[in-house]
Amino acid sequence: MRKLFVMLLSTLSFACGSSQLKQTDATNIPQGPDGVKGSIVEPTEEVVAKPTQGAVGKEFTDAKKIGVHMNFLASDELQGRDSGSEGIAKAADYISTAFKASDVAPYFVSYRDTLSNFKKIAYNVVGVVEGTDPVLKNEYVIIGAHYDHIGIINGDGADKIANGANDNATGTSTVIELARYFGTTKKNKRSIIFALFSAEEQGLLGSEHLAKKLKEQNLNLYVMLNFEMVGVPMVGKDHLLYMSGYELSNMAEVSNSYSDITFAGFLPKAKEFSLFKRSDNYPFHTAFNVPSQTYSTFDFTNFDHYHKVGDEVDKMDLEHMAKVVNKGIPVMEGIVNAPTKEIKYN
Repeated sequence: MRKLFVMLLSTLSFACGSSQLKQTDATNIPQGPDGVKGSIVEPTEEVVAKPTQGAVGKEFTDAKKIGVHMNFLASDELQGRDSGSEGIAKAADYISTAFKASDVAPYFVSYRDTLSNFKKIAYNVVGVVEGTDPVLKNEYVIIGAHYDHIGIINGDGADKIANGANDNATGTSTVIELARYFGTTKKNKRSIIFALFSAEEQGLLGSEHLAKKLKEQNLNLYVMLNFEMVGVPMVGKDHLLYMSGYELSNMAEVSNSYSDITFAGFLPKAKEFSLFKRSDNYPFHTAFNVPSQTYSTFDFTNFDHYHKVGDEVDKMDLEHMAKVVNKGIPVMEGIVNAPTKEIKYN
């Protein structure tokens, strides 16, 4: 998350904010046992298989499937996924492999889209699932998250790798699973772009690049839905996630109308610290002036390792993450299949 809490340094004690990329081959990534922290694994056949049981949004994914993604993305092998590094190139390979296995097509010529506004070679990973409705498929919903982190830092003791499990392997894993759902079921009338952004930690550069590029192509964007730091449940709240810019639109209200729980709520701290402007939703708001907001569960009390080496997979609640995906599926389905553009800025 891009230096979201720099204003809190004095009270919350947060820490916060290379070489040219080498082309890597996802098929050569070494294997490791499922569920072992730090193991290097590709998406398995089990993880990318089509759903076969359970009601929509209730049984699609589980902690084991989430753990496969998390154990790869937040492993020491990726060296903290700093933008422009070999580690984040491996993450890009992993995401591309997952998209392909889920029948999510590249949005551009390939899944990788090289950033035009970053001094090193870095890229977003962008896929698309075309809508099934002959008219609504011309409208797009973007579901995104950033997959970079801050790399090697001055940590506590021998550990110098800021693995970025919560920030933002969690959002990345969520998007991968939502892409797997829509890619394998094709239950979307509107077209969905699944975007994983690089260089968020450098100033929202990946999302800024993509927003500008899509605007120049006259994309008919309906809404942008972003996932940021969703690895730990909120404390004492009656909603599963909070929404940045809650009061700016009816997105939370619409989200909740498609859920059997209160899916999205209001967090006063999010408004106090202008989180709406501090994550990858914001460049799409600026470029398109359409509802573009972020779902998160970091509530300023439930996670002490922001931009620190302690942001590891063993601090994450994988059952909670699976719930975010499973409860999120009917919400995403409702939004992409609504007959009209019901989400609007106030």
